Amino acid sequence: MQIYEDLDEIPHIQHPVVTIGTFDGVHLGHQKILKRLGEIANAINGETVLVTFWPHPRMVLNPEGHNIKLLSSFEEKKALLRQYGVDHLISIRFTKAFSQTSSQSFVEDILIEKIGTQKLVIGYDHRFGRGREGSFEHLKANQDKYGFELEEISRQDIDNNGISSTKTRVALESGDLDTAKAFLGRPYELSGTVIKGKQIGRSLGFPTANIEVANPNKLIPMDGVYVVEVEWEGMLKEGMLNIGNRPTLSGQNKTVEVHVFEFEGDLYGKQIKVYFHDFLRREKKFDGLDSLKAQLAKDKISTMSYFQLKPK
Repeated sequence: MQIYEDLDEIPHIQHPVVTIGTFDGVHLGHQKILKRLGEIANAINGETVLVTFWPHPRMVLNPEGHNIKLLSSFEEKKALLRQYGVDHLISIRFTKAFSQTSSQSFVEDILIEKIGTQKLVIGYDHRFGRGREGSFEHLKANQDKYGFELEEISRQDIDNNGISSTKTRVALESGDLDTAKAFLGRPYELSGTVIKGKQIGRSLGFPTANIEVANPNKLIPMDGVYVVEVEWEGMLKEGMLNIGNRPTLSGQNKTVEVHVFEFEGDLYGKQIKVYFHDFLRREKKFDGLDSLKAQLAKDKISTMSYFQLKPK
């Protein structure tokens, strides 16, 4: 996959089949659009192109009113789009000035002049241009003028339940991992660097790696204890993870801590990725460290049972 962050860097692309959107999370609805994009490109010996925006437009247009948390950082989104077969990723820096671009200018200056779009594929609810004025209807009415073919992916074609990034965020913020996983088509993931903590978990027999999440706008699921897998340097281990303020330990700040099974070693400074599989319980304050330790032992048994029953 070729990535361009400057419109002037875009080379000649053979029969470009294009789609547009933020594609936050690259959920199943997005994946269906990408699949259709690939089918069309294969049929005409063309190449797939995705035009996206960074930062997320809502973060720029109303940063106070829309404190949006993202399902995927730009790095995560790039990896996912590469996985789903996108040939060219064009990332447009979204600014307040760019937000004033009219839909007509966007089509003529970017889709036609810069990319040479041969076919445009968009989702049923996609809008673009200043004030979200551009729509499928606008494109269809001007199709002959613009000179490219047009295809809309209907809501029914994507999913009868209307999969969306917003619904996925709501599911994660309420601990509903089953719904989030169903919408994404995979476990939710979180990446960061392991930093030093207070090492209280080690004294309880459950050493944890404290994760400093790389992107401050990345969505962190609801506080509680989770069944996870942990990946770093080509290794993948099972574990359990806690998100919260550690009330039994009089914690003041929210932490993300993971206990990795069958591992002894130093993870400090390493980049790790966590995959969320199941929600075990809410965080709670225990009577003391002995009660906490007993609960952690139960959590570990529950986590191990999950993986034993999980289809391979």
